[in-house]
Amino acid sequence: MENITFIREILLPPVLEGTLVTLKLIASSIPPGLILGILIAVGRVYGNKFISSFCAVYTLFFRGTPLVIQLFILYFGFPSIGIFFSPFAAAVIGFILCSGAYHSEYIRGAIQSIKTGQMMAAEALGMTRSKAILYIILPQALRRAIPGCSNEIIYLIKYSSLAFMVTCVELTGAGKIIASRYFEFTLVFAVVGAIYLLIVSIVTKVLNMLEKKLEIPGLG
Repeated sequence: MENITFIREILLPPVLEGTLVTLKLIASSIPPGLILGILIAVGRVYGNKFISSFCAVYTLFFRGTPLVIQLFILYFGFPSIGIFFSPFAAAVIGFILCSGAYHSEYIRGAIQSIKTGQMMAAEALGMTRSKAILYIILPQALRRAIPGCSNEIIYLIKYSSLAFMVTCVELTGAGKIIASRYFEFTLVFAVVGAIYLLIVSIVTKVLNMLEKKLEIPGLG
């Protein structure tokens, strides 16, 4: 009974508020991260030497360094050169930049899995290279990349908890504050974990439905 009262009266209000912040972080990061991933993937596959090299270095940096370091640079490092971000903005920018790098690898692999003859056929029909990429290559590649990009979206939901490292009080941060104040770590983080599990389960269901709806007949 005491635990139920604690959860209802003390834990749930700040945790639900933190959940809302987490959902805002996720919603603000997923679409731009995916768009960035598409641009990087196209740049690596079809860009000139400079663009391809830049995209490769970008991907190497953001996949090769810990996300928490990237967040620290954005929030604590950039003010030294006169650039300031709010905790929420720093977290979102960091998530977008990092997620874009991972998305790009899934999409690049999908692009390279498409037979080169399709590009040649499109150009033979008079399409410019950019139109062939936009209307012929990308629609197929994005459908093939859905499983990998879905995994990255799920990872993003979970590593959104790192936003608390730059003082953005999201779901995990709200839980940690309450747990530290009342020394109820097991109970608090059991509730926090259950909320993450619920979010991930719902998003996974939606992504699986999307994958099934957009699957390419006869592929795999």
